[in-house]
Amino acid sequence: METTKQLTILQEHAPSFDEKISGPLNAINLKTFQVNIGRKCNQACRHCHVNGSPQDEREMTRETVDLCLDVIRNVSDIETIDLTGGAPEMNENFRYFVKEARKAGKHVIDRCNLTILEEPGYEYLYDFLSDNQVEIVASLPHFRSSSTDRQRGGGVFEKSILALQKLNKLGYGESLALNLVYNPTGLYISSPQEQLEREFKESLYQKFGIVFNNLYCINNIPINRFLESLIRVDKLSDYMEILVNAYNPCTIDNLMCRHQISVGYDGNLYDCDFNQILDMKLAPIGHIQDFDYDKIINRTIQTGNHCYGCTAGSGSS
Repeated sequence: METTKQLTILQEHAPSFDEKISGPLNAINLKTFQVNIGRKCNQACRHCHVNGSPQDEREMTRETVDLCLDVIRNVSDIETIDLTGGAPEMNENFRYFVKEARKAGKHVIDRCNLTILEEPGYEYLYDFLSDNQVEIVASLPHFRSSSTDRQRGGGVFEKSILALQKLNKLGYGESLALNLVYNPTGLYISSPQEQLEREFKESLYQKFGIVFNNLYCINNIPINRFLESLIRVDKLSDYMEILVNAYNPCTIDNLMCRHQISVGYDGNLYDCDFNQILDMKLAPIGHIQDFDYDKIINRTIQTGNHCYGCTAGSGSS
């Protein structure tokens, strides 16, 4: 579905988010530099806001990677490089990007779906990630196999557990950071993070001996595949009502868009990866080749009704 149509549909099914926050949303700092280095993925999850799949060949070129690295090296305020996709590891420049970012003294996060670690040809990733002290933020919809496989495909839970066990043997979850991401299934927003984290830790340790550091709870954003599925079952209005009623003004200061920018695989700039998928380009600067720190740090963030997803309940940032 075209992005303009998605934005229009969301506007028709909820009161204006812009009016809800009663004033412009401004950037606070630039601590995180998030980069989507490709849409290709070894999975095609039902809830994926990126619409990643094995058939998607869009990926960041070496030239664009180098433009990103120039910014990373020259902006001291940037502390964290957040690599995402698709499956970011499938980009042929992934290792180069990680090594150069680490040389620049930056902390690197890999948004990993776990199953990629078990794909033929990607076995090297275990040692590569640990050797470069890359933080892993891994998606695991639930500690029950049925819930995970229903959202991400048959056999995903089993592969994910095997990957987590191998990561633990390398020190992940103890000396190296291993964080999991929970997405609710159905018409729900995330439960309180502390409660779910406790349940995840107890279940994964008791059943599989797995340890991890933190659980991040993220609401499903009603765009792309998830939006289409809500429309298909005539539940969009219900879901938007849930998000609007759960709006929490206390989430505003910590929204990811206020502390980062998001770079698309083609080098275009956005306030966050959700705006990226909706093609809502960063207002003052369109492309990484025109990067201007002062304009970035003083920008007004573009918002829409999809932003209710990040401000509902405890927030999703």
